[in-house]
Amino acid sequence: MSDSPGPPPEPSTDTATGTPAARPTPTPQTLAPDARAAELCKEARRLAEQGESDRAAELFGEVLALGDTPLRARAALGLAVVLDDAGDVAGAREADRAAIATGDAEYGARAAYHLALTHERAGEQDEAEPAWRLVVDFGNPSYLPPAHLALARLADDAGDFDRARAHWEETVATGDREYGPLAAHDLAQRLLERGEPARAQRALTAGLKLIDRESAPHAHSRLAVALGIACLDQAIGAFGAALGAAGEPTDSEVGPLATELLARTLPLRGRDGEAREAWRRGLTDPATAAQVRARLRREFGSDDGDDQAELWWEPLLEQSVAEGSLPALAGEAFGALDHMYALLGVRYAAEAADRRPGESHEVIGRAVRVPSDYTWGPLLHESFAERLRLAMGPTASLPPTWPDP
Repeated sequence: MSDSPGPPPEPSTDTATGTPAARPTPTPQTLAPDARAAELCKEARRLAEQGESDRAAELFGEVLALGDTPLRARAALGLAVVLDDAGDVAGAREADRAAIATGDAEYGARAAYHLALTHERAGEQDEAEPAWRLVVDFGNPSYLPPAHLALARLADDAGDFDRARAHWEETVATGDREYGPLAAHDLAQRLLERGEPARAQRALTAGLKLIDRESAPHAHSRLAVALGIACLDQAIGAFGAALGAAGEPTDSEVGPLATELLARTLPLRGRDGEAREAWRRGLTDPATAAQVRARLRREFGSDDGDDQAELWWEPLLEQSVAEGSLPALAGEAFGALDHMYALLGVRYAAEAADRRPGESHEVIGRAVRVPSDYTWGPLLHESFAERLRLAMGPTASLPPTWPDP
């Protein structure tokens, strides 16, 4: 039976009624190739959705056997998806290439996209890249954002920043709300690593414009934090520029302020060593040393009017602040205080319980009466109470009115 269409048959007439007789419903075998392809694709898709992959693949194959019909690209992509789901990756890729070869703007682009994904899934990056380039060559706006983003990441993995940047920028320029922010974040990260915070800030600002904060709060927060980091890096660069290069004279008016701002900002980016160097430089510069030291000590407390310069721990505090190790120093100091307090407190409580206060009892009593209105006073008292219970048993009792007079 020939597949070429012939002249339409003359309608027959019902002799009983004199009206034209109904024509029989055509089957796929009696349809013209284009119409037959449409019916086969429709049925194949229905079968695929019902899980009858083998039969769906057969019908898609029949469409391809019809030759160059308008539905060839659609059938080839359908076959690729069905075969891929069935685990026949090689067959799926062959079908993808058949769809790509048609040049169809929609299904050819989708087949190139599917082909690229099969290679990425298998870790075949060298094969994935030309497939992604095919997607870009089709120019279908629906598939350009993921293709450019994939090509950017492949170029980045290869160490080609300029090529990666071009694809990241193309992704952002598409205005895609899903892939654009991802590209902006990736590009900004690389720009920050390269010491270009101003460009990173511009990329992140463009990415934030693509996000609806209410529908994508996590994506918005991610880019907002990255933008803040870019601003920090810009600030660090500006403060460093105000100080000039090492060995250059420092402006006595703005130098101390720039030193403090730089030294207190650097640790926020994990650059503690550079922060220590900033303090050291300011403290050793005769033109700025006094003002820098005053800024370094701005949060130091007083000690009942004692001359701070005569307190043996003052140099340790200065050094600790400059090196960013003040929490460690405080931890060591409180550990020592807790230990000494417990030793004195247990002896004081034991003497009081035995009603045999020694000559040192009153002195020890004064030593352990740490006022409760100290910020850390109640916590020290709780620690001592627990130590006393462990040392003297559950019947241990604290002295009357302890710890306050």
